[in-house]
Amino acid sequence: MPTFRTLDDLQVAGKRVLVRADLNVPMKDGAVTDTARIDRQAPTIAELAKKGARIVVCSHFDRPKGKVVPSMSLKPVAAPLAKAVGRPVAFASDCVGKVAEEAVAKLKDGDVLLLENTRFHAGEEKNDPELAKQMAAMADFYVNDAFSSAHRAHASTEAVAHLLPSAAGRSMQAELTHLQKALNDPERPLMAVIGGAKVSTKIALLENLVKRVETLVIGGAMANTFLVAEGRKVGKSLYEADHVETARRVIALSTNSGAAIVLPTDAVVAKEFKAGAASRVIAVDQVGADDMILDVGPATIREFERFLHNTRTVVWNGPLGAFETEPFDKGTVAAAKLVAQRTKAGNLLSVAGGGDTVAALNKAGVADEFSYVSTAGGAFLEWLEGLELPGVEALMVK
Repeated sequence: MPTFRTLDDLQVAGKRVLVRADLNVPMKDGAVTDTARIDRQAPTIAELAKKGARIVVCSHFDRPKGKVVPSMSLKPVAAPLAKAVGRPVAFASDCVGKVAEEAVAKLKDGDVLLLENTRFHAGEEKNDPELAKQMAAMADFYVNDAFSSAHRAHASTEAVAHLLPSAAGRSMQAELTHLQKALNDPERPLMAVIGGAKVSTKIALLENLVKRVETLVIGGAMANTFLVAEGRKVGKSLYEADHVETARRVIALSTNSGAAIVLPTDAVVAKEFKAGAASRVIAVDQVGADDMILDVGPATIREFERFLHNTRTVVWNGPLGAFETEPFDKGTVAAAKLVAQRTKAGNLLSVAGGGDTVAALNKAGVADEFSYVSTAGGAFLEWLEGLELPGVEALMVK
């Protein structure tokens, strides 16, 4: 398996280190409203500073499409970044050119500089080699700590990595270590839990996973499409009629690979989808014409627990029901707690990712009890699909 360099492989004292972070944080009225991404990047920056590096931080923010958009400036991020790393953070009003070069030249050992939004330059998203050269000219080393941007071949995530001695930051290192353990080289049996609304957004993911896992658990509204593919009626439930054949193809692939597909055996149904709606639990072959399937039932969770008992690795993306709306959160919460219990007992490596998944695990109160929870979004999904991520490939020692 290809390996990657880490901070342990770099001698950074007195050297300029360009750190590609992901500081694309939620902001309102010019103030950061959620520092979670900043907090994930802070350990790498703080460690480099402690080692005497001169740190130059770059990141994208929003979608300015190659133009300077004042409301998309990274300047408001400097103060919360300084708080997170425990030292002052200077700011340069460009990420290349005279302004940036002069700001870098002023750095002393242990200093931190934040550059302006890389996407203010059209060459960033075009992976422009000239822009990458300008960035590389300001540094001695390159560290990528932004796994969440690693699925994009941009100047600051891919091209610059080939121009300087490069390594993964601590957040990137943790992500890659857990993802490789979970899917590239897992302890088996391996289970994937895939939920959410649509089969259509996860075709490649399902087709990749069904060939690599022992158990594929499918929940959420996408499970309804699989139930229809098996000839069951789902009433007024959300499903994708134009992807029933896709579901049948995944089922056929499971037969060829020997993977067990676990679909709901019972469901929580209601006549309408709203908080506190009257609901009941029925077997999936008893769904009426005016019923809506909104969660998995207790028998499905017992079946999930039975498969989980012998599983050693779990990869999870997507909820099993409409978890945002009570009482249709119970199935997802129950399954998450079962995974967390086995993880805490040392019987399981559990890796989860995706926005809805993180929200569901937080609602269940178990996000901190999984082995690793990725906040990377698109990069996490592309990894599950088996795709090469340009920003990761550029760091690999082959």
